[in-house]
Amino acid sequence: MTQTQKILVTGATGTVGRQVVAELLDRGHEVRALTRDAARASFPAGVEVVEGDLTEPDGLAPALEGVTGLHLITFGGAAFSPLETGPRLLELARSAGVRRVTVLHGGGPTPLEDAVRADDGVDGTVLMPVEFMANALEWADGIVAAGEVREPFVDRLSSMVHEGDIGAVAAVALTQEGHGGQEYVITGPEVLTVGDKVKTIAAAVGREITLIELTKEEAVAQWRAAGLPEDVVGFLLEAYGNTPEVGRTVSGIVEKVTGRPARSFAQWAAEHADTFRGQS
Repeated sequence: MTQTQKILVTGATGTVGRQVVAELLDRGHEVRALTRDAARASFPAGVEVVEGDLTEPDGLAPALEGVTGLHLITFGGAAFSPLETGPRLLELARSAGVRRVTVLHGGGPTPLEDAVRADDGVDGTVLMPVEFMANALEWADGIVAAGEVREPFVDRLSSMVHEGDIGAVAAVALTQEGHGGQEYVITGPEVLTVGDKVKTIAAAVGREITLIELTKEEAVAQWRAAGLPEDVVGFLLEAYGNTPEVGRTVSGIVEKVTGRPARSFAQWAAEHADTFRGQS
């Protein structure tokens, strides 16, 4: 059994942060969750909630007291801008006795991630998940309303990962030795097309779902109508139209780090079936 430790989780209200919190609790550790607005945050019983902002690191010294591990995100503030405060955050962490740090990859080079890589005073681990299974929740409205999914590039491949498995890898790296200096590409256990995903959701909800392939032009129009900024539209076109090899290759990291297989998309779909039925 791993000795109980106290871990500070930043970005704790996010898709991954919540999973890091849940996994640490499941493993018997104490969790301190950092949020910019504690009054609006909701966490499981037993989580200590503290207020703070990663853009103002000197105010975080009390939150770091007594913790052995720190989970970081690469952006902060109301504008979610890339954090420039990495060196100071890590200095404060070292002074507080933090031994292990995980940082969630921001999709490209970021100052905070670079700071973690360069700091030899803590055991730093970079978490690099591929496409989240949770992204499929974007289809829920169309499935509930019309029984259809409208997507471009339907033959694109993805080794998408259950968000809980990202949390599990983080929890291990934050509480056990041997993960310092590692960069973990975190994937699911299989490579799927859009059609595979739609069929899996259909099986989970027990209804037929029609997949309608959009042209590139139709997809761009749909994304713009949804309010996506042009840089995001450009990113989606590249990611979906020319998915890099890393995003369509099973890495095996979940099982290597946690000792259990990565969760499948079928499992994820079963967990979220009520959402696709319009019942939650």
